[in-house]
Amino acid sequence: MPEITIKPVLIKDIQTLQNIGRQTFSETFTESNTAENMQKYLEEGFAIQKLTLELQNENSKFYFAQLEDEVLGYLKINFGASQTELKDNKAVEIERIYVLQAFQGKKIGQLLYEKAMQIAKEVKAEYIWLGVWEENNKAIHFYTKNGFVPFDKHIFKLGDEEQTDILMKLEL
Repeated sequence: MPEITIKPVLIKDIQTLQNIGRQTFSETFTESNTAENMQKYLEEGFAIQKLTLELQNENSKFYFAQLEDEVLGYLKINFGASQTELKDNKAVEIERIYVLQAFQGKKIGQLLYEKAMQIAKEVKAEYIWLGVWEENNKAIHFYTKNGFVPFDKHIFKLGDEEQTDILMKLEL
């Protein structure tokens, strides 16, 4: 069987990034949110202009998990001032790890997580952190299993709804 590869996302991959971003976010959260809130977030959060700025930001990196030419999931990490919350130069933020529903349970999320850990160690980060929706038990379990512990909470706005994210971190 061919091997899953992790490769950097380039500006030429922007349409693929938009597609995988919208599909995985939708698969993960549609059941728990209104259609209006989801549509608004998918349009704004994954707009080509927004993704272009994120891809051009030297303090943010995206990676695809691929099986041959098929993108199965992606990772977004942030450094320094590009972090969504802490803005700590001694930390790396995992902003997103998403895998297509059809490929969940096949260790693809773990491969993306390991890529984030590798980068955090390369930049000599003291810790790695993330925010996860308090109702996303699958993700909370994944990060807890990998040694993350809760340290705070923040509000994530999805359309007109405020949701609570648990902030978790792992000392390196």
